[in-house]
Amino acid sequence: MTSVALPEPVQAVPAYSADPDVGLAAAGDRRAFERLYRLHVTRVFSLCARMVNGRTRAEELTQDVFVRAWEKLYLFRGESAFGTWLHRLTVNVVLNDRKTEGRQRSRFEDDEEGDAIEHLPGRPHAPGDRMDLEMAISRLPKGARRVFTLHDVEGYTHEEIAEMLGVTTGGTKAQLHRARMLLREALTR
Repeated sequence: MTSVALPEPVQAVPAYSADPDVGLAAAGDRRAFERLYRLHVTRVFSLCARMVNGRTRAEELTQDVFVRAWEKLYLFRGESAFGTWLHRLTVNVVLNDRKTEGRQRSRFEDDEEGDAIEHLPGRPHAPGDRMDLEMAISRLPKGARRVFTLHDVEGYTHEEIAEMLGVTTGGTKAQLHRARMLLREALTR
C-alpha cells in the first residue's frame, strides 16, 4: 500500500497522547504522521475490508481515512488512545461513504445477488480444512454484514451501532441474528 499524499493541516494544535508522534503530527510534522500511518494502516485497512466488499474499495477508503485523520488530528484530545480515535474515524468514513455514494438505498438492503450466502462456492471440505470465514462474511447481505462486523468483530454495543447507522437497537439485533444464522449455514456446508 502506498503512503498518503497529505494536504496542509487545517489547524495545528498539539494533541495530548502517550505517543509523542500524535502531538508532533497534529502540529504539522509529516514524518511523525508517516510513522503513525505505518503503525495503524494494517488495522484500518482490515476494518475497511470487513465493512465493504472489494479490496480496491477498502484501499481507497483506507487512504480516505488517513487524509481525514491528517485534517482532523487537531481535534484529537487524547481522552482515548489514538488507535481508538482512528478506529472510530474509520467506521465513520466508511458509513459516510455509503450514504454519500448512494449505495445504501435502505438501511438494511440486501446486496445485488439477494441473500448471496447461497452462492458461496460449494466444495467438499476435508476434516481439518479451514473454512474461509472472511469469504462467508463478505457474502452476507450489506446490513447483516455491517452489524455483524461492528458487533461481533469490533465489539460495539447494539446501542452504539444503532446510533452509528441511524436505526433501532431492535433492528441491529435482528440483523445480527440474521448474519449469525447465514454464517452458520454457510460454514456447516
